[in-house]
Amino acid sequence: MRSSDVRWFRIAAVAEAISWTGLLIGMVFKYLVVFNEIGVKIFGPIHGVLFLAYVVLAVLVWRRQRWSVPVGVLSILAGVPPYGTVAFERWVTRTGRLPASTPKLPLAA
Repeated sequence: MRSSDVRWFRIAAVAEAISWTGLLIGMVFKYLVVFNEIGVKIFGPIHGVLFLAYVVLAVLVWRRQRWSVPVGVLSILAGVPPYGTVAFERWVTRTGRLPASTPKLPLAA
């Protein structure tokens, strides 16, 4: 497993969760505060792109880490509920299905 795959998977998991926050805030403003769609119009596409990036990376890591089918499917489903990607990433790290840390790449001389 390349450490960059794991690193990008972790970044995507956190970024997808952060985009959920933006989208949820946008929805609160749209439906409860100012009845304006601008937050949803901004964060909706951002969240969509980050969700797709997370799914692609989840499938890549699933194959390279040789996760079972249930774990792999769970990795994809984790992108559906808010903050599920972060919870899933922590779970696979805690259970040894994903390396706890990625080694730093040596600097080129």
